Amino acid sequence: MHKAGNATEYRAIVVLPPGAARRLIARGVAALPTVQHALREGLVVVTLGTSNAYVAEELLGKPIERERFCAGYIGDSLTWLPAERQARPLVLRRGQPVDLSPDEALGVLKAGDVLVKGANVLDPEGVCGVFMASPVGGTVGKFAIPALARGVEIVIPISCAKSIHGFVTELAREVGLGRVNEATGSPVGLCPLVGTVVTEAEAIALLYGVRAEHLASGGIGPGIGAVTLLLVGEEANVRRAFAELSSLARTEPPPRVG
Repeated sequence: MHKAGNATEYRAIVVLPPGAARRLIARGVAALPTVQHALREGLVVVTLGTSNAYVAEELLGKPIERERFCAGYIGDSLTWLPAERQARPLVLRRGQPVDLSPDEALGVLKAGDVLVKGANVLDPEGVCGVFMASPVGGTVGKFAIPALARGVEIVIPISCAKSIHGFVTELAREVGLGRVNEATGSPVGLCPLVGTVVTEAEAIALLYGVRAEHLASGGIGPGIGAVTLLLVGEEANVRRAFAELSSLARTEPPPRVG
């Protein structure tokens, strides 16, 4: 918890709808020194996910079919995009896309490379959790565990809107395909995931040199899924962040899956 700041610091409150929040997070991921190093010297693998689709666009510098860059997701139920409609994970070698299958990419991942893996929940201790509808762990089982074993840098883009009150390590013991009796959609397990977490707050610090505090999640109408943030810092930096984020909130369309 942060103590009250200097009274002379400039403050602004901004509301980011889901599309704008994801775009901001993706820009923060792209600005990470570890990601920049891997883009120059090694491999960056961006696994499927609604937030990761924005990361892929920022790293490529061009639009992709974001609707297909998804596996499991929460819609009106816990569900997933059919495999035949899913895109491949993005693999960049020294900043250039290469045509590698997931198995081929996994085979060459090493320390110094970066794996971008989204998550479903973020707990008060900063631990992320990934839902697993597959009995063998899905993407987290295929990529994240080997990445941790090899010393690959794991970057986790996740919105503050996915914050929960409970703790991932405790909740992980309560769920699972064979433990849940009923579910809206597919029952899931929950895997704790550790790495460099990039929320809207980390992205704002990286991009603008401004402290951002998560004030609220959600709303109605266009505010469904939105994140409300308090920006604190030097006036010029806060004004710039507020202006650019307000513009992003007006212009970035909502994420879609299809």
